[in-house]
Amino acid sequence: MENKICSFFGHRNVECKEEVFYRVLNLVKKLIKDNYSIFLFGGFGEFDDICYAVVTQLKKEYPYIRRVYCYSDEKQFLREKRRGLILDTDYEKFEFLSLDYDYWYTRIYFRNCKMVDLSDVIVFYAEEKESSGAFKALKSAVKTKKEIFNVYKE
Repeated sequence: MENKICSFFGHRNVECKEEVFYRVLNLVKKLIKDNYSIFLFGGFGEFDDICYAVVTQLKKEYPYIRRVYCYSDEKQFLREKRRGLILDTDYEKFEFLSLDYDYWYTRIYFRNCKMVDLSDVIVFYAEEKESSGAFKALKSAVKTKKEIFNVYKE
């Protein structure tokens, strides 16, 4: 069975959290049935928190699925680990994506681009706002012609 990869991107703040939770839950269940078993996270904001909660809940039913946290900065990971903000048991794998860009905002954008490149499908919660990092990631992902779901619009 091929391990297909899904990544999640969304706004820092989410309206109607419970409704979005169930949208993501239903979508991820369908993805798992279509052989998606690796789920990539950037770990920033309420949408990532919702997606993490969904995948973690589904791990009870599908123990073979994997949660992967994608970092753009190994130093950040070590700081968060020392402070107890992230535990080894929170994810099955920590992936360090090497980037050529070192500024905080651009680092997140280019980390997101690498996550999109690694993914077979991408799930967004993105309103069409030019100033939004989630919307910029959505626009970038559209260019890849990969399958995209935007649960913001449902």
